[in-house]
Amino acid sequence: MFRLRAAELEVSRISVPGAYITLVLVTLHDLDTPALLIDLDIMERNLARVADYAHQHQLRLRPHTKTHKIPALGQRQLALGAVGLTVAKVSEAEVMLAAASPDLLIAYPTFGAAKLARVMEVARHTRVTMSLDSLDVARPLSAAAQAAGLTIGVLAEFDAGMGRVGVDGGEPLLALVQGLEQLPGITFEGLAFYPGQIKMMDQEGAAELRRVSERVAAAIGTLARHGIACPVVSAGSTPTWMHTHEVTGVNEMRPGTYIFNDRNTVNSGACGWQDCAASILTTVVSTARPHQMILDGGSKTFSSDRLANSSEVTFGKLVEEPAALFHKMNEEHGFVDLTHATRQFRVGERVRVIPNHVCVAMNLHEQVYGMRGETVESVWQVAGRGKLQ
Repeated sequence: MFRLRAAELEVSRISVPGAYITLVLVTLHDLDTPALLIDLDIMERNLARVADYAHQHQLRLRPHTKTHKIPALGQRQLALGAVGLTVAKVSEAEVMLAAASPDLLIAYPTFGAAKLARVMEVARHTRVTMSLDSLDVARPLSAAAQAAGLTIGVLAEFDAGMGRVGVDGGEPLLALVQGLEQLPGITFEGLAFYPGQIKMMDQEGAAELRRVSERVAAAIGTLARHGIACPVVSAGSTPTWMHTHEVTGVNEMRPGTYIFNDRNTVNSGACGWQDCAASILTTVVSTARPHQMILDGGSKTFSSDRLANSSEVTFGKLVEEPAALFHKMNEEHGFVDLTHATRQFRVGERVRVIPNHVCVAMNLHEQVYGMRGETVESVWQVAGRGKLQ
């Protein structure tokens, strides 16, 4: 059980017919569950560590907001020196306008008249850059920008080894960039890639990072031989963030998960458990079965993402009992195997779970709670949740 200091905090106003009821939460212990908690001291340490690294290595920091989805946290990243923010979808860009970012990078090939009309509206309020890997995406973007009287920055996406999006770094990249330079309404600003194939910075991961560096150097060299400069070479990945400076030519980093970290980040070696700012507070609702307890959170609370780079079937780590195995979920039920646990649990006890993948977990919660020590200090609406278009 948590022992907490008293600190009154008005969290929300709940509408009922003919009246408003103000729900006042005094301490963390008063939070209903499941609840996603953010340890503010850890989060702030994570933010400062990456910002300091970027400054030390003269790297532009344009963090991805897919993890937190909260404009107020984007503002904190900007205050620590970020040159802009990164999003994946236009709807996320619309949300992040509230962060007053001087630049929004839409790191996704955005296609379709409806989406492009919204991109232009965002671009009327702040500078917009987009990464893409084909002229099929670039041509309608160019036409939309020209019709709106705007200019959109473009990063050419190339494949540095992940095999998801991005052209190969030789002739296909050259053809793409030469085509981009011919289109009105857009300006070629450099290259983007995502080394997401590197899940762990062990010996194999370090070897792959060296291969990524060679691919990036070759891509820059191909363009340079044709008189094409790359003012921005942008890389994104939390597992590799502290090695970004080792990749030839990279001058911008776009990590996202680092703000909170999660079990996957720990598993990658990019942080320790002491660097995990996010956990989900749950309540034990059943101990009826021997060596098992049920938590009041399942796939609608944690997501069904398995642990990356592992065959282990778990959905999070229990802070209060690391030997417990959170091995199965229904929508509202979390199954925890207590066979190897060092203690028993009672119905009504609360436990915190560090999720495997915090980005997806955030997308499932309407609001999250920032805590300073054991005191609830902030409540944020997850404004970017469900923004898929």
